[in-house]
Amino acid sequence: MPKHSFEQVWRRIVASEGKEFRTITNLPFTYELRGNSLRPSRTEYDISKADFAKAYALVPLAGPRKINNLVRGPAYTWAILHDERISLGEW
Repeated sequence: MPKHSFEQVWRRIVASEGKEFRTITNLPFTYELRGNSLRPSRTEYDISKADFAKAYALVPLAGPRKINNLVRGPAYTWAILHDERISLGEW
């Protein structure tokens, strides 16, 4: 079970805007915040804060397949949540 509240994790996500992340298949991307959502640089759609909250409730996840039917942009959601800068090595 994650030790931090989702709001703490969301603040780290906000603070990491514009930094490079990598998908599980090693594709690089950045993201831009848009209110309570973000847009990965490799997409034309936004991923909501609510989708991140749903996925965060399930971490750690072996990969994005576990959240395919739960959130929009599962590869990006998984990559961001499982990055060391966001997870702080706790999941």
